[in-house]
Amino acid sequence: MYPLIRRYLRRVDVVYLLLCAACSAISVVVLLSIGQTQLGSNNKASVQLIASLLGLMLAVVFSTADYHALARAWPLHGVVAWGLVLPTLFLHNVNTGLVTIGYDAGGTSNYSWYRVGGMTFQPAELAKISFILTLALHLSQVRGQVNRPKNLLLLFVHIVLPAAAIHVQGDDGTALVFLGIGLVMLYAGGLSHWLVAGGLTAGVVGGAALLALRPGILKGYQFKRILAVLTPDDPALADITYQQNKGAMAIGTGGLTGQGLLSGEHIFVPNAWNDFIFAYLANVLGFLGAAAVLLLLFALCLRTLRTGLQCPDALGCNICVGIFAALFLQCVINIGMNLQVLPVIGVTLPFFSAGGSSVVMMYLCVGIVLSVGMNTRRSKLEMQQIL
Repeated sequence: MYPLIRRYLRRVDVVYLLLCAACSAISVVVLLSIGQTQLGSNNKASVQLIASLLGLMLAVVFSTADYHALARAWPLHGVVAWGLVLPTLFLHNVNTGLVTIGYDAGGTSNYSWYRVGGMTFQPAELAKISFILTLALHLSQVRGQVNRPKNLLLLFVHIVLPAAAIHVQGDDGTALVFLGIGLVMLYAGGLSHWLVAGGLTAGVVGGAALLALRPGILKGYQFKRILAVLTPDDPALADITYQQNKGAMAIGTGGLTGQGLLSGEHIFVPNAWNDFIFAYLANVLGFLGAAAVLLLLFALCLRTLRTGLQCPDALGCNICVGIFAALFLQCVINIGMNLQVLPVIGVTLPFFSAGGSSVVMMYLCVGIVLSVGMNTRRSKLEMQQIL
C-alpha cells in the first residue's frame, strides 16, 4: 500500500493538489464563520467539506485515467451531461417524486438546477467538463487547419450551441463562461489574429446595434444590473445595487488583517456564502487574507496552463487550456462582481463559493489536468530511456 502511495506521489503534481486543498480548507473555514454569524447553521460548511473530500478522491482517481480515453468517450459523458441539461430547457419546477426538474434555486428565472430531496445539482457543471473534452478533441483533429471555412464553421457551431442551451436555461453567467472557454480554446488552437480582431469588432458593433434596435432583448433586471455598475449611486437602482454596495463596503472596511473569523462585527453581505464569498472573506481576513486567496487562485491558473504548455500532445494541451480558461474567467468575473466593476451575473468563485456540485466538478477538472501532467512525465521518462 505505502509503496503504491509513494510511487503515485512521485508521479503526480503534488503542489497542484496542495493548492487545491488549501483553497478548499480556507473555503470551509470561511463558510463555518458565515454559518455561525449569519445562518445559525454549519450545514453549508459541512456540505463543502464533504464535497471537497469527495472531489479530492475523484481527482486522484481521474489523474490515473488516460485523458485520451476520456476525450474519446464523448458519446458517453456527452449524452449523460446534455441529457440532464436538456429537460431543464422545457421543464420548470416540475416535481417527479423526490426530484424537481428545472428548479430555480435562487427564486429567479434561472431553471438550471435539479432538486433531489433537500439537495440541489446543476448539470451545467458536468456539461462544462464534457464541453472542454469534446472541443479539445475537435481542435486536435483539425490541428493546423482551424482557419479553413468548413472547420471554422463547425467549431463555431460546437461552441455556440452549448452556450445557447445554457442561456435558454436562464443561466446567462454560465453561458458566458461557456462562450469564453470556447473562444480561448479556439484562439489557442490556432485561430488567425485577423479573424480574432474582426470577430471582436463585429461582436462589439453588432451587440451595440442589437441593443439600440431591440432594447428589450435584455430582461429588466439584467439591464438594471449593467446600469448599477455605471451608476452605483442612483437611488432608483437601490434594490439592485444593495448587494454590490455591501460587498464593496465589506472589502473596503476589512483593513490589513480583517475583522476576524466568527466575529459578529463584520459587514453584512447578502448571500455571502455564494457569489459574494470573496467580499466576506476580505472583510474577515483583511487585505492579507484576500491577497493570499488571489495568489492561490493565480498559482492554480498558472500551473494549469503550464501543464498544458509542457504537454507534447495537442489534445492534452487543449484540455488544459480549456480548464485554465474556466478557472480564470470565473475568477475574473466573480471578483469583478465583488469589486463592483462588473454586473452581477451569478458566477461563483472556484473552490470557495458554497456548492457541492460545482466543487466536485472542479476537482474532476483537477484530476484531468493531473492526468495530462502524469502522462507528460511518463512520456519524457520513456524518451530518456530510449535515448
